[in-house]
Amino acid sequence: MIIGAGGVGTVVAHKVARLPEVFTDIMLASRTKAKCDAIAEKVGGNRIQTAEVDADNVPELTKLLESFNPDIVINVALPYQDLHIMDACLNAGVNYLDTANYEPIDEAKFEYSWQWAYQDRFKKAGLTAILGCGFDPGVTGIYTAYAKKHYFDEMHYLDIVDCNAGDHGKYFATNFNPEINIREITQNGRYFENGKWIETKPLEIHKPIDYPNIGPRESYVLYHEELESLTKNFPSLKRARFWMTFGQQYITALEVLQEVGLTSIKPIKYQGMDIVPLQFLKAVLPDPGSLGQNYQGETSIGCQIRGVKDGKEQTYYVWNNCSHEEAYKDTGAQGVSYTTGVPAMIGAKMFLEGKWGGTGVFNVEEFDPDPFMEDLNKYGLPWNEEVNKLLPVEK
Repeated sequence: MIIGAGGVGTVVAHKVARLPEVFTDIMLASRTKAKCDAIAEKVGGNRIQTAEVDADNVPELTKLLESFNPDIVINVALPYQDLHIMDACLNAGVNYLDTANYEPIDEAKFEYSWQWAYQDRFKKAGLTAILGCGFDPGVTGIYTAYAKKHYFDEMHYLDIVDCNAGDHGKYFATNFNPEINIREITQNGRYFENGKWIETKPLEIHKPIDYPNIGPRESYVLYHEELESLTKNFPSLKRARFWMTFGQQYITALEVLQEVGLTSIKPIKYQGMDIVPLQFLKAVLPDPGSLGQNYQGETSIGCQIRGVKDGKEQTYYVWNNCSHEEAYKDTGAQGVSYTTGVPAMIGAKMFLEGKWGGTGVFNVEEFDPDPFMEDLNKYGLPWNEEVNKLLPVEK
C-alpha cells in the first residue's frame, strides 16, 4: 500500500506497477481519492486499487490496512503523519517504509528519536520498519554504507552534496512539499564535528562547489536528518556535513516571505479563524507535482568521503545526476520527486525479495547496500564514482 498521492506517490505508483512479479497487488490511498484515481488511470492496466483515508486517523487507517492486508506500507505522506502510520501498521501487523523522518507539526524540528523509540514495539510484533528510504535521506545512506564496505577501513569526513540545477520557469516554487521545504531551510543549520553538533544560523555557511555536468553552484550547509543516523552508525566519522544549492532569486524571495511573516508556523487570527501562515503560503504556491512538464536541467546528489584504507588516506565520490525531462517522460513527475520515489520503490522491493529484513526499526545504511546499488542502475538512477581524486568540496 502506498500512502500519499503527491509527486513522490506518483513516481512510486508508476514504478511498482511495472514490477508485477514483485508487487502483485497495489493500493494507493490518500485523503483525496480523486488524486489516487487520476494516478491509477495514468498507470493503467487496472494495476492499482485506490482508497480514501485520513492517515492521521489511526483506527480508520488500521481498518483499511486490515482490509487490504499488504505486506508493506510505502509512506510518502507528510512527515507529520509518520507516527500515526507506524501505529496503524503495528495494529494491523504490516511492515513499514518511509522517505523522511517524523517532525511535529507545531515545531520545525526533525530527529529520529521519536521513530527509534518504536524499536521494541516493532521487534515484539515481528515487523520491519525502514526509515528514510528516499534519496537524501536514503540513497545517501546507501552510498555511505557502500563506500564503507568497499573503499574504507575507516571513514573520517563525509560531505553530502545536493544540487538542483533545474529551471521550472516559476519565479518562486519549491521542489517538494512547500511546508516541509521552507521549514527545513529557515531553521538553524547544524553539522557534526569531533563528537559534537555545531549549530549555525540559517544559510550562514556557504561556498561554491563544482557539480558533475553542471559546474560550480553556491552551496549552503543545512541540517539534514541522515547526518544523525550516519554519525551514529559510522562512529569513525570526525565530521559530517550536508550541503544544498539555492539560487539567489530563491533566497531573496524567501527572505521577503520571512520578513512579512508568511513562513511562520505559529497560528494567527484571520477573519475570526486560526490560520498558519506557512500553510496559507503553501496553498498559493505552485504544487510541486505540477512543475514537471516545463522543468529543464538536472539534479546532482552525492557523497564525498575521505578516510583510510590499508593504512593510506583515500577519497571517494559517488553521485547521481537526474534529468528533470527524463524523469517527466518516465513517470510524469519532475526530478526531485523522481529521486525520492524510485528509492522508495527499490527499498520495498529489497524487503519483499528478502534482501533486506529483520525485526525492529532500521535506517537504510544498516542493510547490505550492494543489491540496492544494482537496482539504482536498473530503475532510473544510475550512479558514478571517483576514487582518489580531489574532492570538489575541498577545492
